[in-house]
Amino acid sequence: MSTVTTTKPAPTAPGPAPVDGGSGEGRIGLRANLRHIGALVRRNALQIKQDPESMFDVLFMPIIFTLLFVFVFGGAVSGKGNQGEYVSYLVPGLMAMMGMNIAMAVGTGVNDDFKKGVMDRFRSMPIARSSVLLAKIVVEIGRMLIAITILLCVGFVLGLSIAGSVLNLFAAIALSVVFGSALMWIFILLGLTMKTAQAVQGMAMLVLMPLQFGSSIFAKPITMPGWLQTFTDYNPLSNLADAARALINGTPVGDSVWMTLAWSLAITAVTMPLAVRKFRQKT
Repeated sequence: MSTVTTTKPAPTAPGPAPVDGGSGEGRIGLRANLRHIGALVRRNALQIKQDPESMFDVLFMPIIFTLLFVFVFGGAVSGKGNQGEYVSYLVPGLMAMMGMNIAMAVGTGVNDDFKKGVMDRFRSMPIARSSVLLAKIVVEIGRMLIAITILLCVGFVLGLSIAGSVLNLFAAIALSVVFGSALMWIFILLGLTMKTAQAVQGMAMLVLMPLQFGSSIFAKPITMPGWLQTFTDYNPLSNLADAARALINGTPVGDSVWMTLAWSLAITAVTMPLAVRKFRQKT
């Protein structure tokens, strides 16, 4: 009788564990999350270095808007010969406008990344989904600070003076950055919702135009009709413009600073979770 011997197959090495594309963000520690954000910030900064034209809006928009409104509309708004006074009124208000316009670029950038397939690469990486969005916001904050610096330099050339302390100036800049960062979540949500970057820009302009020109950025609300004054009073851009203006010009700030912080917190609390959730669904 013959016997058949069977050999057990050699144990195979375990394969690589499936990559969780960031769906379990709770298992990613804070240190790892910060490391991911830092790596993505470097990636986005390198993209800007490879495409310097993407900085044209940051470099030229503050110059163009300041010169345009001071020399074209300054005399009509503040009276002929009072352009220096109008500079002190306009430049702090434009700080609010810079943050809003630059925030719009985040939405178009996110939408464009999906079209180019960049997000497909992130899907296979064990990173927190929120780190991708936070890295974009960090880079845009840097762009915003550059725009505000250029805006202030142009203002100083045209006669802007700091009546308050230097700390008040930094507080006005910080307030503009905080509010601009909150607005970025709105535009990120738009970028994740709309189908094309052109649609994001179109929708953003529908939001930007009434908020910008229906505010106290360019003219005092007292010159506006009553119904528009009511809209201006509740416009968050007016609160930010008034707060920055009071801090720089050394006048009482009233409730404008706290109202701006409250708007920033409310916008972030509502739109940030929605944006992260939409981002998870798309990836």
